[in-house]
Amino acid sequence: MEILDGSPRQKLSRYVEWLITAVVLINCSAVILDSVPEIHADHKEFFHELEFWSVMFFTLEYVLRVWSFGARFKPEEGGAWRGRKSYIFSPFGLVDFFATMPHYLQVFFPTLDLRILRVLRLLRILKLSKYNTALQDLVQAVYAERRAFGSAAFLLLISTIVSASLMHFAEGHEQPKAFGSIPHSIYWAIITITSGYGNVEPVTKAGEIIALLTGFLGVCMAAIMTGIVASAFATQLSRKKHAYKTQLMKVLADGVVSEAEHEALKRLQNQFRLSDQEVQSMVDEYNKNKESQA
Repeated sequence: MEILDGSPRQKLSRYVEWLITAVVLINCSAVILDSVPEIHADHKEFFHELEFWSVMFFTLEYVLRVWSFGARFKPEEGGAWRGRKSYIFSPFGLVDFFATMPHYLQVFFPTLDLRILRVLRLLRILKLSKYNTALQDLVQAVYAERRAFGSAAFLLLISTIVSASLMHFAEGHEQPKAFGSIPHSIYWAIITITSGYGNVEPVTKAGEIIALLTGFLGVCMAAIMTGIVASAFATQLSRKKHAYKTQLMKVLADGVVSEAEHEALKRLQNQFRLSDQEVQSMVDEYNKNKESQA
């Protein structure tokens, strides 16, 4: 379990992490290249062999993870099967499961659309989020600022409906295909707000003014959403540093760092992706504060 879980005591865990990352990247690259008809025609057998052995690799990894996670729970906590069940239904467990599922679906259901299976195979890239917390940080940051995002989404909804309604009344008679109804105009409004151009040129002066205002509104909404994401992401990183610093202070308080405490700090450092320089800076700050209080 320590090897698969990235334990700092196991040097082999780092090599296992690199190996899994390399296999995932090779697989995703192969899926992308295999979608090109000319490349698929020339290297069909190679891609088939690569997919087979990759699935065997991911299946072995999945089985080992399911089995090893049972060691996390003692008998009084529910036993090994509780640990295995918690992993199987965890986000990472589901990603590992879906990484192997497309191959077995194709074996048992050969009539399935290959395009759907190709998309499912590309989901393997989500396995990399296990070794890089950027995606996890983003999800947690968005969740922490869910009220702000809800307010921004409400403003976006109002803006879309108002812009679409105005455009329908301004251009509905001139361009019935694009603006003949408000639902049709909503599509134009969404595209204009998100990209700045709705793929339909207005032909009336009123339509031109509405299009300009809608495009400007899109810029404002993008700035609002970007600001929320940037602020939430920075806050999330700050929380991690503060949590690690708090744990570090507790360990250093008695002046003795046991092997178990050192391992726990190292694991937390790896989990939060803090550099050695950042950790050393926290230690130096603690030592300075201790000297000033002495």
